[in-house]
Amino acid sequence: MSSDLVAAAMMCCASCGVAEEVDDVKLKKCDACDLVRYCGYKCQQDHWPQHEASCKERATELREEVLFRQPESTHLGDCPICFLPISVEFFVVSCCSKMICDGCSYANAIRETKERQACPFCRHPVPTSKEELDKNHNKRLAANDPIALLQMGTSCHQEGDYESSFDYWTKAAELGDATSHLKLAGCFYRGGEGVEKDQKRELYHLEEAAIAGHPDARYMLGNHEGTKGRFDRAAKHWIIAASHGLDASIEMLKKCYVNGLVSKEDFAAALVHIKLPLMQQKVHRGREYQHSTIAKVTSTEQKVAIDWRKFLLF
Repeated sequence: MSSDLVAAAMMCCASCGVAEEVDDVKLKKCDACDLVRYCGYKCQQDHWPQHEASCKERATELREEVLFRQPESTHLGDCPICFLPISVEFFVVSCCSKMICDGCSYANAIRETKERQACPFCRHPVPTSKEELDKNHNKRLAANDPIALLQMGTSCHQEGDYESSFDYWTKAAELGDATSHLKLAGCFYRGGEGVEKDQKRELYHLEEAAIAGHPDARYMLGNHEGTKGRFDRAAKHWIIAASHGLDASIEMLKKCYVNGLVSKEDFAAALVHIKLPLMQQKVHRGREYQHSTIAKVTSTEQKVAIDWRKFLLF
């Protein structure tokens, strides 16, 4: 269907033909496919038998576009202070639940004095006791902070309270936390801890985590597609995961190439696709290291050693 025909169809109800501009009626799009519009729920229900096939086909296409789109960064995002992508080494402060890169955390620690220690982001005083730490954490829980919900769910899971853990992770996942999606997929819907095993729900949460930039979820989706013999889809997942520095995905691509499951052309294209993001990561980590080194030089002049990381959540 041409773009002109699609535009014309969008101006009328797909069931009764009522025109939005002529009949002064507000039409609503089909949420699944965005191809047609309806004047009301009854028209949508009446038209569903004719629309069902094209709707499901287009909805699948839209989902595939989102699923295999290269994320700009990993699920960790950027440091809110230096705006560099967060690598493996980072800290989460209890007062605002912000992820701070190692360089900014160190720079703030040596800049502060023993009498005045504050969060590098919100400048809230650093807690000096477990009671203050718990108070900060409870405030973030009350504010429905996804990082605090993730941490609380992890704590409950470690204690064997699977029901509470499931509730906290579900709430955090609904707020967009990729790690919570991954934990729901692995611990509950795959492992069957407290709920029935459900591969469909497991794959849904893995896909949501992968879309949000979690490389481990990408790797697991690639493995799933590989076991089904869909190596073209598996390679796409592994390429995206490898571009975020997951070595296991690169190894899987090598094995597929050696066994003839991935062509030489596709493997070469994958390496090119992976090379640029990895080079960018090295640049970012180099800047982070430089940032940390400058902070260390400054600290030798101040002669102040501050150990405040014990009050960080992890």
